[in-house]
Amino acid sequence: MRYLVKTSQIKTMTKNFALIGAAGYIATRHMKAIKDTKNHLVAAMDKSDSVGIIDSYFPEADFFTEFERFDRHLYKLRKTPQKIDYVSICSPNYLHDSHIRFALRNDADAICEKPLVLNPWNIEALAEAEKDTGKKIFNILQLRLHPAIIALKKEVEAQGKDKIYDIDLAYITSRGNWYFTSWKAQTEKSGGIATNIGVHFFDMLTWIFGNVKTNVVHISEPKRAAGYLELEQARVRWFLSIDVEAVPDAIRAKGQRTYRSITIAGKEIEFSEGFTDLHTLSYEEILAGRGFGSISTVHDIRNAQPVGLQGDYHPLANKKISYHPFMKE
Repeated sequence: MRYLVKTSQIKTMTKNFALIGAAGYIATRHMKAIKDTKNHLVAAMDKSDSVGIIDSYFPEADFFTEFERFDRHLYKLRKTPQKIDYVSICSPNYLHDSHIRFALRNDADAICEKPLVLNPWNIEALAEAEKDTGKKIFNILQLRLHPAIIALKKEVEAQGKDKIYDIDLAYITSRGNWYFTSWKAQTEKSGGIATNIGVHFFDMLTWIFGNVKTNVVHISEPKRAAGYLELEQARVRWFLSIDVEAVPDAIRAKGQRTYRSITIAGKEIEFSEGFTDLHTLSYEEILAGRGFGSISTVHDIRNAQPVGLQGDYHPLANKKISYHPFMKE
């Protein structure tokens, strides 16, 4: 028999949550955010059963490995004290659109990890679904809540709209060989590197410096991507990679496998710290009715024809890297 939370316990909780993609890395931050905001995780679903982390947050939550049974369970809860108010979506990127619709059909708001969808034309259809159901769709874009980024936005606004900034962005987050057999390495499922690891940075840049005027892609490969964006108030050279060989030698010598750098007008913006609680802050904003819902420029980057190393490209794009034996260079 399934364990059900007592009604007396539910009354102490503000909102009821369900979560899709409980076995994924980012799901832990959502569980923590639900607990930190004093809400309750009623049910979770993942086709993998490696979800023991749930015990650290909501051991009483019901868990399903089959979507159909999860669907039926949420439907049965609709007329009980455990009716779901929010569905948190941590599933692979290509499933987000479907799982958002699932949340709305179950009379719940959706809280979706980045990117909201892979294709911009899906946004209009989801906007119609919001109108039809009266429910809301929220996107986790946590960099907008980072203190250093908020301070930067205020500084740019104070300088006025006529000032143009030169920006270098580099983000390298190393991944092992497992990555290339997972859905993350399949562009049709993840959207590729620009979508999977770059979406927060592109969103942050357009949030602060305005809409995209020019979008040039220099490199688009399984392990790395690089390009140039001209925004309303910025010229941006960007570089993204999942290869440890792309990490600058001096950084690798310290044993570090990740490198994050944003330089604006020759000044480096430090925001390596302060990421731990950004999901909790995101949930607080959503619960207060101030959440975000958007898609960035990653679709255009993913579909652009790389022009090679010409024009104004990021200097890290020059560094040669090796390739996984099962990958084509």
